[in-house]
Amino acid sequence: MPKRTVFFVSDQTGVTAETMGHSLLTQFEGLTFRAVTLPFVATREKAIEARARIDATAEAEGELPIVFSTLIKDDLRDEVKGARATFLDFFDAFLGPLEDALGVKSSHAAGRAHGMADPESYTARINATNFALANDDGAQTREYAQADLILVGVSRSGKTPTCLYMALQYGIYAANYPLTEDDLEAGKLPASLVRYQAKLYGLTILPDRLQQIRNERRPNSRYASPQQVAFEVRAAEALFERLGIPFIDTTSCSVEEIGSRIMHATGIERRLRP
Repeated sequence: MPKRTVFFVSDQTGVTAETMGHSLLTQFEGLTFRAVTLPFVATREKAIEARARIDATAEAEGELPIVFSTLIKDDLRDEVKGARATFLDFFDAFLGPLEDALGVKSSHAAGRAHGMADPESYTARINATNFALANDDGAQTREYAQADLILVGVSRSGKTPTCLYMALQYGIYAANYPLTEDDLEAGKLPASLVRYQAKLYGLTILPDRLQQIRNERRPNSRYASPQQVAFEVRAAEALFERLGIPFIDTTSCSVEEIGSRIMHATGIERRLRP
């Protein structure tokens, strides 16, 4: 089946259009899409260029592209909306009803969603990200007292990306610690984690998936062998259950879902506004 081209058009980074558009597209199984992001369409000239590119795609492919837009200015939106495409603009769809409900007109100011309108929130995001990087993979443990959360699990179970996502999305101070073969054979927490057991949250993963991930990193190694992987996963889960450490299976979860589930389960309060 040929790919259908999808454009994400924005007067800023395009992150909002991409996130919301991709969420909608996941509901259509069996279809394939070619994603094209057109960011910073903030002038009439850029809008005309975007329209021309969309029209050229429609001509070349013989199918109307799908356009997800977050263009806040009416004139730019109207220009791109005239392209040969199925045009879906999130601001156009929702701002009108919100204005009616709130009884006031929106500012139509570009860049509010991802700008620095809230310097305090931005600083909190940067501080949390720096904390996650400094306390990644058990590199140091002296700052664990400041951590909101410490993720534990075997190597390549998703600890680092989850910590970074939670820092960026929620402003959470998340550290992570890899459980080594020695830790698992001993069947107890490393000494550096014992006093912080209440902050621990475990990540696990199906052995077949973990073997695949490790084999991409170190092909044909003991580290990626079925026996080693199966032992580590089994021992880590047994440790979690014995000590009452909550844990989540990351096999089929996106990093966004992992982070959201952990936040819901722990009740940790986010530092960043939604």
